[in-house]
Amino acid sequence: MEQDLRKLKSGTDVRGVALPDAGREVNLTDEAVRRIAHSFALWLAGQKGAGAETLRISVGHDSRLSAQRIKAAVLQGLGAAGCAVTDVGLISTPAMFMTCVTEGFMMDGAVMITASHHPFDRNGLKFFTPAGGLEEAQLKAILEQANATLCQGAPARVERRDFLPLYAQMLADKIRAGVNAPEDYAHPLKGLHVVVDAGNGVGGFFVDGVLAPLGADTTGSRFLEPDGRFPNHIPNPEEPEAMASIREAVLQNGADIGLIFDTDVDRAGAVDRQGNEINRNKLIALIAAIELEEHPGGVVVTDSITSTGLKAFIEQHLGGKHYRYRRGYKNVIDKMVELNAAGHDCPMAMETSGHGALAENYNLDDGAYLMVKILIRLARQRRAGGDIADLIRDLKEPLEMQEVRLPITEADFAACGQKVIASLESYAAAQPGWQVADDNREGIRVSFGPGEGEGWFLLRLSVHDPIMPLNIESDAAGGARIIAQKLLPVLQNMPGLDVSPLEKSL
Repeated sequence: MEQDLRKLKSGTDVRGVALPDAGREVNLTDEAVRRIAHSFALWLAGQKGAGAETLRISVGHDSRLSAQRIKAAVLQGLGAAGCAVTDVGLISTPAMFMTCVTEGFMMDGAVMITASHHPFDRNGLKFFTPAGGLEEAQLKAILEQANATLCQGAPARVERRDFLPLYAQMLADKIRAGVNAPEDYAHPLKGLHVVVDAGNGVGGFFVDGVLAPLGADTTGSRFLEPDGRFPNHIPNPEEPEAMASIREAVLQNGADIGLIFDTDVDRAGAVDRQGNEINRNKLIALIAAIELEEHPGGVVVTDSITSTGLKAFIEQHLGGKHYRYRRGYKNVIDKMVELNAAGHDCPMAMETSGHGALAENYNLDDGAYLMVKILIRLARQRRAGGDIADLIRDLKEPLEMQEVRLPITEADFAACGQKVIASLESYAAAQPGWQVADDNREGIRVSFGPGEGEGWFLLRLSVHDPIMPLNIESDAAGGARIIAQKLLPVLQNMPGLDVSPLEKSL
């Protein structure tokens, strides 16, 4: 049976198994990649109203073991369409987009070979045009065309050019201009000790390409060499093991700050000099503090599971407006673009996973650019006798947090999930002390006061999977359990919802 390439769609990316090492069947085959790359070229030609042979498309990859095999298949697919290809080699995902908008390159499109933070045996394709990453509907159309189009492949017209060093220089120049150090403009990070954990992904370039030329001491940085086996830890700032690694590097070396990147550097996290993690709500709060200083009263878009304390910090301490939106980094970025187009000043959009985009930077989720903004502010803070942690000192963090994923057992999981949410909304509205959030735009979010759990829960429906994630936060010891106990008997009566994971958590 011929492979259905539409099943490789994962949001706005193509994702699949690329290596047989883990015992899974490879579905990101050479043929699949050729056909998808070929269809991207045909789609792009249609968008531009020109022949595919006039297109210039860049191709790059992260450190995964399957990168070279997949790149060869991409080149064959693009070659069959007649495109001219620029092979930029090892590169980050944000830098891949920048090949479309940087003078001297200005590509019509770009293909990034990556599976972000996913296991070593996975890989995928991410597509860009000068307008940004593809929308889901655009990728769906490309995969539909790939399903219906045969492609044997052909040699491509390939030029090999490095772009990552130029991108690093752009970031370094941004820091120089941002700090504007009067005593030594060229070395604004002199006297700062910055350690980096790249997790053997692509992010190691940040040390030699950005920090060292700016005068920073980078002693103690770790796992900078690209290695697609990821032998030390999964490059993912959401993973406790990864954050423990950069925290250890900071404390062992007495660094002023630690930076950690995911595999392809579209996400990042940080650790302050005391070893305190700056990710999730804290990272959003820090970037918001920096951006709202430049955009007083601006709008900060986040995903739906951000804390009550973050909302208070943005609105009461920073004087901004918090727009809580749906999960999914593309969702929050698209909402930022929409709000700006409508005349609102919305400088940033950020998901708790660490995906964050700034309007000033092409609405691009770029972990390295976010760290550049933090380093600029850190350098300024230190010159004034302060520290980066000072900016988020007033952020109130929840005492307890948990996420439970509840399976849906009915075949039409989306319809079942919507029924659960509607039933829960009706129930919550009738209960004294159950405060249904009026600014929630995904699932149902309910808050509880002192003595009743002193926190909130959010129940939502996963976009792609038969799962209902349940997030609970509380500002009181034992509060999360109290909230879960209130919720459990209600959910137990919901047809098609498996509540056993919640029962086991109590």
